[in-house]
Amino acid sequence: MTVEHRTSSELSATGKVVLGMLAFGKHTGYEIKQFVDKSTRHFWAASYGQIYPELRRFTVQGLVRSRSEPSGRRARTVFELTEDGERLLTSWLESTEAPLIELRHEGMLKLFFSDAGTAAKLDHVRAIRAGHERKLEALLAVEPQARQAPDSGPYLTLSLGLRFNQCIVDWCLATERRLAGEEG
Repeated sequence: MTVEHRTSSELSATGKVVLGMLAFGKHTGYEIKQFVDKSTRHFWAASYGQIYPELRRFTVQGLVRSRSEPSGRRARTVFELTEDGERLLTSWLESTEAPLIELRHEGMLKLFFSDAGTAAKLDHVRAIRAGHERKLEALLAVEPQARQAPDSGPYLTLSLGLRFNQCIVDWCLATERRLAGEEG
């Protein structure tokens, strides 16, 4: 299928990450994963088991090209966007479709089902807060460097991540006070 017949809605979640990362330049699958882990994983994760199949699929579809660039004795395959890949990425970025919103949060899942278990809701809420406090700490650590480009996409998503995590911490604190009052 050529890009002219593809729409951005056909891109998988991982496909969007892969195309976006390749827009920053040529990368190996390993480098894409490392970049994801330092940036988008806070809101859009991708595993090696997702990245490599997308790279193979995109190569077959002509959206990326690959070439061997050995590093010492290590085999390395570097990928970069083709013009078709760039067009598809641009189509997705310019799409006016409502964005997918998916939140996977094990703490919230445990809290939702907490009536079926023996653990106290207060313990679940405290664990949620602790996780988001750690996330806030990690985001705050990179904020000074990111602030150097305050209108960049990475900084804007970082600032949203900071507010999002602070909002959850605040909710947890209020909920802990309420549950402690109910249990005490």
